[in-house]
Amino acid sequence: MKITRVEPILVRLPYEHGAPKPALGMGPIRATMDALFVRVETDDGVTGWGEAFGFATVPVTMPAIRDVVGPLAIGRDATDIPALTGDLKRRLQNMMHAGPARFALSALDIALWDIAGKAQGAPVWKLLGGPGRTRVPAYASLLRLPTPEMVAEIAGAAVGRGYPRVKLHQKTPEMAAAARRAIGPDIALMVDTNCAWTSVEDAVAAARAMQPCDLTWLEEPISPPDDYESLARLRRDGGVPIAIGENLGNPNDVKWMAHMGAADIVQPSVVKHGGISAVWEIAAIARERGIRCVPHSPFVGPGLIATIHIVAAMAEDVVCEHRYCDLGASPLGDAVLQRDGYLTVPQGPGLGITVDEAVLARYRAA
Repeated sequence: MKITRVEPILVRLPYEHGAPKPALGMGPIRATMDALFVRVETDDGVTGWGEAFGFATVPVTMPAIRDVVGPLAIGRDATDIPALTGDLKRRLQNMMHAGPARFALSALDIALWDIAGKAQGAPVWKLLGGPGRTRVPAYASLLRLPTPEMVAEIAGAAVGRGYPRVKLHQKTPEMAAAARRAIGPDIALMVDTNCAWTSVEDAVAAARAMQPCDLTWLEEPISPPDDYESLARLRRDGGVPIAIGENLGNPNDVKWMAHMGAADIVQPSVVKHGGISAVWEIAAIARERGIRCVPHSPFVGPGLIATIHIVAAMAEDVVCEHRYCDLGASPLGDAVLQRDGYLTVPQGPGLGITVDEAVLARYRAA
């Protein structure tokens, strides 16, 4: 089965989250919820779907798919995932540690697993040797909010929708405290600071101030995110569990992270680190070294579905990140929705999704 086409498709989906729309990092307002789909076609007529990390990197990730990874994949055997992705990693090694080329490879890998499952008539979780879960627990991953009052309102609304776990994207103890007061003592609370502190002293002070909030973890607290020495000190002195990993370069980084004692939890991203294959490898490395693996997945496309399959296949009981928002339209329909704090594990072959081509075409970016 030969690959005949690799096509990136950026969709910009309308959404609401009950609050003013936040800025995308330091950039413009996130007016839409974007997803960078990748369609991989074969000469046998089997199509696979993947997703690459996009957001602010779209202007460089799309050319990496279209002009670099895609052309190298065309004509190759779609059924031998390790051979194809391994060869591309070697050929593109100067641009493969992190960034757009690896994001592009991630989308290709996800699509190849989708193709493999369709060819074998089995869902991805089964190909990975999963135990047969039909649903996985989810946590509400909130967008950044402007005030403690808004944090309390939206965190409370998420719990009202059935989420027993809530993650903030905030930077201050005041925001964390507002959420804790709103959701009560029995709801798990996490805080993602998106690499807020360049000073480990500031990070330690903030972590200590958040101790009364009983955090399940403090995520991505240090900039740069691979300053494992500072992270180890924060983990030792801050008094809260530390989660990092969405900015990993490759699976080997987990070994350094573990060696330095830099984290309690590693969070590989299926759309950034090499797809399903890489996240599955990272989970095994983390297990060997005594670190919990909780994949990163604030996505609304095939990347979310791929992560659901991975979480469903893991030996451990793991929660799955779920972006807290209401989409005005979804190319994947109900497959991206949570119910009573759970996400449904697809049972169909491959990723088990049906892509609504009409929605894809309607919201496709020029």
